[in-house]
Amino acid sequence: MPRYALKIEYHGKPFSGWQRQRDVSSVQQTIEDALLKLEKNCEGIQGAGRTDAGVHAYGQVAHVDLDKDWDEFRLSEALNYHLRPHPISILQAARVDDDFHARFGAIEREYTFRLLARRAPSSHEAGLVWQINNPLNIEAMREGAAHLLGQHDFTTFRSTICQAQSPVKTLDVLDIEEIPVNYGTEYRFTIRARSFLHNQVRSFVGTLERVGSGSWRPIDVKHALEAVDRSACGTVCPPHGLYLAHVTYTNDPFA
Repeated sequence: MPRYALKIEYHGKPFSGWQRQRDVSSVQQTIEDALLKLEKNCEGIQGAGRTDAGVHAYGQVAHVDLDKDWDEFRLSEALNYHLRPHPISILQAARVDDDFHARFGAIEREYTFRLLARRAPSSHEAGLVWQINNPLNIEAMREGAAHLLGQHDFTTFRSTICQAQSPVKTLDVLDIEEIPVNYGTEYRFTIRARSFLHNQVRSFVGTLERVGSGSWRPIDVKHALEAVDRSACGTVCPPHGLYLAHVTYTNDPFA
């Protein structure tokens, strides 16, 4: 039974997240419905990450076992045909070894968060960025972000409904870029780790926005982290600025 890896892009607004759920629309279920149009015995897909409702993806990865030996290009084309008009695109399909696992084989996940500072409402980016009115102090945010790097107990930045067995994670990268845009500024956060806790990235960005606005000092991020208390966290920002950007494997199936 051949196994295929799928690289997937999607707009998260119409979906209640990645994971299949009863009586609501999910990205996983929508792709599985398309696969059933190709093979009626398809048992489903396994994704690299479970994005929340409203979260987008540039580079989600999933794997699927199929009966037929598909040409990779024809598989992606057929799936994209059956996925219309849903805002989901199969960017690439690749034949992989039987032991490839999209979730457990991932060695790093990268998220992008887009924060737009502009007073005028965004007509083109609505639903794709978190918009605030006033510009932020990027150097203060970078100073605050430095306290989060490395291995820590991230209980403060973890949702109360998080199901991870341990709050201890290692954050490898938290970079912030300032990009001039039409009548405003976009702050683009790149956040990278092997794995994340539920709402961890959105908690980071919401807290750092408080630093950038002057409501918090950079050292307050360190104090919040050391409190190991969810109530010490800053604002949890909305999901629509968040993107699962890239998943890394020891052997890139799409190389």
